Amino acid sequence: MNTLPIVIILLMLLPCLVNAGEVNTVLAKENETATARFFSKLIETNDPNIAELTMALKMMPKGADIHIHYSGAIYAETYLDWVGDKGYCIYDRTDPRLKIEIFRIETRQKSLLPNKNQPFCLEKSAVIANNAFYRKLLKVWSNKDFHNHYHMQKAPDQQFFDTFSYFSPLSHQILTDGITKLKNRAKNENVQYLEIMLNRAPSFEYPELAKELDALDPDADENTVFAALAPYADFMVKDPLVTKGISDYIQTEEAAVSGIDDDEFRIRLQSYVVRNASRATVFSSLYSAFSAAHMSKKIVGVNIVGPENGYIAIRDYKLHMLMFRYLKRLFPDVRLSLHAGELVSGMVPPEDLANHIRYAVDIAGANRIGHGVDIAREEKAFALLQVLREKEIPVEINLTSNDFILGVRGNKHPIKLYQRYGVPFVISSDDPGVSRGDLTHEFVIFATNYKPSYAEIKKTVFNSIQYSFLSPEEKSAEFQDLRSRFLIYESEIAGIEIAIENRDD
Repeated sequence: MNTLPIVIILLMLLPCLVNAGEVNTVLAKENETATARFFSKLIETNDPNIAELTMALKMMPKGADIHIHYSGAIYAETYLDWVGDKGYCIYDRTDPRLKIEIFRIETRQKSLLPNKNQPFCLEKSAVIANNAFYRKLLKVWSNKDFHNHYHMQKAPDQQFFDTFSYFSPLSHQILTDGITKLKNRAKNENVQYLEIMLNRAPSFEYPELAKELDALDPDADENTVFAALAPYADFMVKDPLVTKGISDYIQTEEAAVSGIDDDEFRIRLQSYVVRNASRATVFSSLYSAFSAAHMSKKIVGVNIVGPENGYIAIRDYKLHMLMFRYLKRLFPDVRLSLHAGELVSGMVPPEDLANHIRYAVDIAGANRIGHGVDIAREEKAFALLQVLREKEIPVEINLTSNDFILGVRGNKHPIKLYQRYGVPFVISSDDPGVSRGDLTHEFVIFATNYKPSYAEIKKTVFNSIQYSFLSPEEKSAEFQDLRSRFLIYESEIAGIEIAIENRDD
């Protein structure tokens, strides 16, 4: 019997049934089973059907992307458009020793003519008229063609992190347009929530108090560190410049996302600090970040970013975690998602692989871990995995950037380790503009490399809402939306699967 007409009728009726809350649970289960069968045929083979899998995963509801950096999410082509909008130019300087092009946006609003004494600065129109220059620009401002074309290249991690300095004059000037672009991209690939690291929290330095922080032994105990942090925090509480600076920061953050939420999409922000800075800068910026997250409903968490293998980041890692611990006592409602364990063997001495994730959990009190790549090299790794599972501290998995920056891919990645030991995780995009990808691409890598079942893929999607920093009420609404999206999606895939089966018969 040909069941295709019945399926088509059900597909037509399903949106009405979803809205009315009357979806037949038996039919929903059959659709889920058919969808699981569809994915199994694509994935559980030595030669996965990547094209069809990509199509299905783009259609699939993906819940949330909760590890995404604003400046790294914007594509180079968009930055170039903004250069034209602002009347800026692109400054080209080639390092004579390394033969590396440095294409930095110049903030002076005029184009300079090249001569022996001046750098070469091109306006947008001149850039797009010079195809060779344009192609170079895309490769310098992102990871485009890094591995598949010969060039005088930097180390991958240096290439990745250097890009941010080139477009930084624009990345934090144009916020609402950029946020709108990210929203449209998210909705296009069926993502309903973004939790974005938008702007760094402001810092305030007091030279005399900074001396006490600078004098701290990096391995000082908690009491010693807290005794040095307390006067700094007390001074910031009383300083009207700090109060105004934090207020202005909150206003800027909230203005950037004002009016962005709608019935199908929601966005929230994380405040963050940069780890490779002076101790006074890191601590005062952290104080601002905690204060902002405490006061604003749009800023839902605090993070720390930057190369984890930098000299200061390594030297002061424990001290930074104690700063988080100190401020967590002042602002117990603030939630933390910390970049930790974005390291591999050979990048740093072995002893520096031993405790970054553990310190983020045990000292700082992290609610989520970003990257978590070096878990297998941590001291007492098995016990740490148990802690992550029992406390439900998820790991934000960023497969593309882990591959590019760290060279960790395939079975070298600890995602299977997390799966085996029951540690929750989410799939996220990190810096899709620099990496030239999107969240769909991350799920394609997840599916093809690690061959999860459809149930495992679906669980990962629900994790992205479960472990977001939304309020319980907001989270409940997002879960309801996500379940409705999956009912519709699975009905569509079931229809495709049955149509293929009927055709093959």
